[in-house]
Amino acid sequence: MPDQVKPKRNVAVDAYRGLVMLLMMAEVLHFSQVARAYPNSTFWHILAFNQTHVEWTWFGLHDLIQPSFTFLVGVALPYSIRSRQKKGETFAHSLAHTIVRSIVLIALGIFLRSIHRPITYFTFEDTLTQIGMGYTFAFLLAFCRPRWQWVAFGAILFAYWLAWAIYPLPLANFDYATVGVPSEWHTHLLHGFAAHWNKNVNLGQAFDVWFLNLFPRTSPFLYNPGGYLTLSFIPTLGTMLLGLAAGRWLIESPSQIPFRRFLIAGTSLVGAGILLHVLGINPIVKRIWTPAWTLFSGGLCFYLLAAFSWLIDVQGHGRLAFPLVVIGMNSIAAYLIAHLWEDFVESSLHTHLGDRVLYLLGAGLEPLVLGGLTLLIYWSALYWMYRQKILLRI
Repeated sequence: MPDQVKPKRNVAVDAYRGLVMLLMMAEVLHFSQVARAYPNSTFWHILAFNQTHVEWTWFGLHDLIQPSFTFLVGVALPYSIRSRQKKGETFAHSLAHTIVRSIVLIALGIFLRSIHRPITYFTFEDTLTQIGMGYTFAFLLAFCRPRWQWVAFGAILFAYWLAWAIYPLPLANFDYATVGVPSEWHTHLLHGFAAHWNKNVNLGQAFDVWFLNLFPRTSPFLYNPGGYLTLSFIPTLGTMLLGLAAGRWLIESPSQIPFRRFLIAGTSLVGAGILLHVLGINPIVKRIWTPAWTLFSGGLCFYLLAAFSWLIDVQGHGRLAFPLVVIGMNSIAAYLIAHLWEDFVESSLHTHLGDRVLYLLGAGLEPLVLGGLTLLIYWSALYWMYRQKILLRI
């Protein structure tokens, strides 16, 4: 019996994932510090805006990192299942592996959030933790017919929206400062029906006040300063299911990229998200992953996947995407490097290069020089792992 030909990797998916991880690692460039040094520069302020999360509604480029990473987890899932089935792995064994992977992702997210803290910091809004909490459900739904996957997607978002919509609003004289919303932040508060999705006065906040205080803490949990929530893993699962659909379409048409499906899905989702926001039915808020955000960001993910597929698979620009592929093929390693190496690398650069080199372009650009060198070291480590065929997987 001839050896089976190993399926080729989808380079476009690797490149897209590489861009996502690059945007995360590029936080070391500290555009906000540079922007403060050049207060009259529109250029640096635009870069700074897109390197941080918006305060509440709408989005910036940085807000697309987590949904893209989550979406791509869904894209990779059909490929992973197909690979395991070709190896003769049973469903029970695959499910056990999936559950273990989910637990490891949750634990790793908690570990990274606990760095520099006196005790384990139990929090569940980290990207890896959110993916881990929904991953097993996505795996099980991957074995359902596409129709039922879409039914599950719609049911998840509607039920989640309804639960928030019926949760009572705070009293008119409520003191938002008690939940970490200072007076200067009040311009971001939503009004009318949309107020059900205001910061730290919602269903998810009430859940976390109960749930997170079940774990040992140095002080009782009162609120998350950024408004992030444990329950966001539920609509995040919706984003994963959108990626699952994209991965299924790619497998079903191996010789032709399903651009039409990607574009129709992207346009429909973006349009639906904007409509819900404009009509006041559900605001687009990444921090609490509203259903409108799931639709809107999911549509943008379809657009980005289509763009990478067109550039690489149609236009043949695979070589130009190589630096991104190096990162994307080792995304977990890139994630860990970005969270664990920054302080050590930056302090080492200060020690061995000194201010004379780091201030070569002026004091205002010192964070950019330091960050650029740090980013180069990150990529070099990933390139070495790529050459050695060391791929960190969970």
